[in-house]
Amino acid sequence: MRKSVNKAVVSEQVIFPVEFYDVDSMRIVWHGNYVKFMEKVRCALLNRIGFNYIDMEAAGVEFPVVDLRMKYMRSLRFGDAVRAVAGLTEYENCIKIAYEFYNNDTGELTTIAESTQMAVNKQTGETMFVCPGIFIERVKALMSEN
Repeated sequence: MRKSVNKAVVSEQVIFPVEFYDVDSMRIVWHGNYVKFMEKVRCALLNRIGFNYIDMEAAGVEFPVVDLRMKYMRSLRFGDAVRAVAGLTEYENCIKIAYEFYNNDTGELTTIAESTQMAVNKQTGETMFVCPGIFIERVKALMSEN
């Protein structure tokens, strides 16, 4: 389905509780909320890279999600702590991020996912088939630190 977070060139993680508003009537995380969880850790990853959504806007580019894949393996429940890990696996032609969600208390892997975002010129609305140079440079700078 996807590249592993372990194959990522840059990664980040966040830990947060499953809140009551995240669950269904069985107190299990509603499947649609994983997209919100992905966004939470994706923002942390983009901040680490130094090219968050504000930076994208300043560079005149938007990055809409064009593909999203998920596989649910175990349930997270109300009160669990989630460890969400995001790893950048592609960054030159698109932003592809692999995700892993764990029950932080047990260490159990619960969900894997992947998102792809394509660069779009904000002014013209045209798809860009290469990511902005500033983004690529910042990723490479982080890679050289490791």
